[in-house]
Amino acid sequence: MSSGDLEALLRVTAPGYQPESAPDTAFGTAETPVGVLVVAVTNRGVVACSYEDENVVFERLVREVGSFIGPDPRRIDPVRRELDAYFAGRLRTFSSPIDLRLASSFSRAVLQSLAAIPYGATQTFADVAARLGRPQAVRAVTNAVTANPVCLLVPCHRAVESPDNPGAYAGGPEAKQRLLALESAR
Repeated sequence: MSSGDLEALLRVTAPGYQPESAPDTAFGTAETPVGVLVVAVTNRGVVACSYEDENVVFERLVREVGSFIGPDPRRIDPVRRELDAYFAGRLRTFSSPIDLRLASSFSRAVLQSLAAIPYGATQTFADVAARLGRPQAVRAVTNAVTANPVCLLVPCHRAVESPDNPGAYAGGPEAKQRLLALESAR
């Protein structure tokens, strides 16, 4: 989506949008070696870092966060720089604050648990469920991992089906394999 397309979308869906004022939610994209990520930042932190289509993310933000959404490179660029450093092998832990309001309460618990998996390591979905005290909730953990609204920043790619099977990932199996290979090579 070009900046002109985004401006047009914003004028229609966010009646209070004024290009010269800073939006409540900054919205943009980041090109990465595993695909384009849609990035959104609120005053609380990064609310979206998603492989989903821009329009899907935008509409979800309008419904669940607020309608004053627009481009603001000053707030998006720090996330882009962290993503670039991660893919260049210079960053192992993201420092951008995270806003998990797009995740359910159970999903938030799963995502907070994933943040504890060290760079280059993996844990099975079953291990994550057990650590949460819900060993029977493996499917719910898998669903929370694949619905992670802040991919990469919360390292859902480190949760695997088994040591030999990476399992589900929002960015697809190839992206997950590339991320795991990137981290294991360092």
